[in-house]
Amino acid sequence: MGYIQRISRIFRSLSAQLLILTIVFVMLAEVLIFVPSVAFFRLNYLIKKTDFAHLASLSLLASPDNMVSKELKEELLFRVGARSVVFRSANSAMLMLSEDMPAKVDESFNLSDQGAFELIKDAFGSLLNGKGRIIRVVSPIENAPNSSLEMVIDEAPLVSAMLEYSWNIFLLSLAISVLAAFLVYLSLHWLLVRPMGRLSASMIAFRKSPEDISVGIKPSGRQDEIGMAERELEIMQTRLRFALKQKEHLAALGIAVSKISHDLRNILSTSHIVSDGLAQVDDPRVQKVVPRLVASINRAIDLCTETLKYGKAGEREPEREIFLLAPLVHEVWTAIELPADAEINCENLVTDDFTIFADREQFYRVLLNVCRNAVEALKSDGIVLLSAKKEGKRSILTISDNGPGIPVRAQEHMFEPFTGSVRSGGTGLGLSIAKELIVAHGGDIEVEKTDETGTTFIIRLPD
Repeated sequence: MGYIQRISRIFRSLSAQLLILTIVFVMLAEVLIFVPSVAFFRLNYLIKKTDFAHLASLSLLASPDNMVSKELKEELLFRVGARSVVFRSANSAMLMLSEDMPAKVDESFNLSDQGAFELIKDAFGSLLNGKGRIIRVVSPIENAPNSSLEMVIDEAPLVSAMLEYSWNIFLLSLAISVLAAFLVYLSLHWLLVRPMGRLSASMIAFRKSPEDISVGIKPSGRQDEIGMAERELEIMQTRLRFALKQKEHLAALGIAVSKISHDLRNILSTSHIVSDGLAQVDDPRVQKVVPRLVASINRAIDLCTETLKYGKAGEREPEREIFLLAPLVHEVWTAIELPADAEINCENLVTDDFTIFADREQFYRVLLNVCRNAVEALKSDGIVLLSAKKEGKRSILTISDNGPGIPVRAQEHMFEPFTGSVRSGGTGLGLSIAKELIVAHGGDIEVEKTDETGTTFIIRLPD
């Protein structure tokens, strides 16, 4: 049973299928060659017969009074392989050689007016019906346009010769097809099957152990489609391996964040109670600070609750509403801690009546992350501007600074977590979170400009 399965597996392989198909196609090509070749073999056979008959007739004409012995006539007929030979001219017909004539002739053929189609049809007619037939063959005589030679022959020797020729053609075709198939098989096996086997083996090994660097495909350096597939597979495996490591990192981070959020929520609840007590203090400075403190603690508690609820760093669906943008921008500016040793101005250029349609808390986080990055990019004195305008049915927000710009190495992975950080010690989560929240709103965020004169972010939101 195992032997049969191995044989079956071999014949199902690409190499075996290529070998069999090549043999079949070469044999089909040989069949197309065989059909006209056997027809012309029959024609040449009959032409040679008429040439022999003509020579025999000339030998009779050269004898005195056309008289030869009976033994010589029989010998000539035997050599020609005919029952009778008739020489026809424009005005007469002369029986040159004959033996006992048959009662009837089964078929007549004129070699002077047959095309390729008629030759093929007559050849297959001979192979199918010619074993016991007697045929008449009429052939023109070279250099005598008004003369012809007619002979009556048994078709059986012709059929035997055609069958022998066909068998030889078959053996030759089989040998050529096997040789061609073997050469094609070696070529295709070297050029296609072996590289495809390497690709398949690499895919299987990568599926079983994607973290193992040694199982990755190593491009052979070919410049054709196979080489392109090898290079693309290597790129895909590298990126997938990196993505898997990143997912593992995120999964571990998610578990850690869930644990931290659980304890942090309890700590923030205590801070919330303390802030409620501060709200009772009759001091103008305390009353000015407490609302901001309470709002920040409430946001932190909500964020911890959402993280624990989903068990991951995922985001809830936006709960959109129409609200004024300028007060939200003011909250963002007051929440950002500006360095004491630098003169950094944060200007709110949004008009008082400008509104957007978004989740207010989520959009607060978007602006906070982007604006905090802009402030941190200013190493000394500088300015951060936030403006907004309507463009059709979209709100366009522009956040720009006059810092040193984003390094080239960080631009490629700017919105990816853990890879897009510009400053040392950063996680790269700020812009990643902002991107995720903006996309959830059906909008987009991109860098319009970044160079040594500063950086400009564009946020587009549908109204």
